Amino acid sequence: MAYTRKNVNKLTRTERRRLVEAFLELKRRGEYDEFVRMHIEYYVSDGEGGLRTAHMAPTFLPWHRRFLLDLERALRRVDSSVSVPYWDWTRDRTPSAALWGDDLLGGNGRRSDHQVTTGPFAYRHKKWVVKESVTDGAYLMRDFGRPKDPVALPTADDLAEALKDPVYDSAPWNSTSEDGFRNKLEGWGRGSGGVVWRNHNRVHRWVGGHMLGGASVNDPVFWLHHSFVDLQWSRWQKRHRGARYLPEAPPGPRDRQYRRVVARHERMPPWDVTPDELEDHSGIYRYV
Repeated sequence: MAYTRKNVNKLTRTERRRLVEAFLELKRRGEYDEFVRMHIEYYVSDGEGGLRTAHMAPTFLPWHRRFLLDLERALRRVDSSVSVPYWDWTRDRTPSAALWGDDLLGGNGRRSDHQVTTGPFAYRHKKWVVKESVTDGAYLMRDFGRPKDPVALPTADDLAEALKDPVYDSAPWNSTSEDGFRNKLEGWGRGSGGVVWRNHNRVHRWVGGHMLGGASVNDPVFWLHHSFVDLQWSRWQKRHRGARYLPEAPPGPRDRQYRRVVARHERMPPWDVTPDELEDHSGIYRYV
């Protein structure tokens, strides 16, 4: 039977405690850092050569759906009552939102070094030590709103703009794709400054600290953010009945994206699964 993923604001006190304890246990076992390493490895930009699956590609959504499922399954091996809640960043837009409380994710980093000093993931507890990163420092970092170069969380209108596009993705199937739901949700734009980042990308930049770049999995909020992103894919599918993952067929040998993106029925590394097989999650989980 399918289990549920809730809005983080709907979690009971017991559910919050059990979620945190499951995260900390995965960290203690060393399993959590494997997820960090995987995301760093597969964070390949479209300026690099080779196959892209996690970002700047059509597989952004199915890749993170499977990634999130793997983490959720690991959490549920610790505590079968746990699932990953979602953070609706169009509504919970301030540092005082419930998810940043001392009984859940803790709050912002301190001004001097962005170190998170509150909540269960604070370094002082020695239960959440950063071991896999692209920067130095063993403590979790955040920099809400990036005060030195301010950025705001996406609005409901920003998200609606992505959801109304009836096409899943479009050529050239990367960060420069101007049409298609995938990139409008993932959020790569042109130009400079905070306006370039949209939806998913802007959330990463608003949280700041470890949420910037490939090592973003070090912050547990990564999963709550991607649970909400995954929910948007589900909503888009319901709104545009019959719309499917694209490209349906792989780009040809003369295409610049030849062997650089995954088509609907091709295997999506690092798993033996296709985007087509991940389009329907209704038999596994549902959102409430």
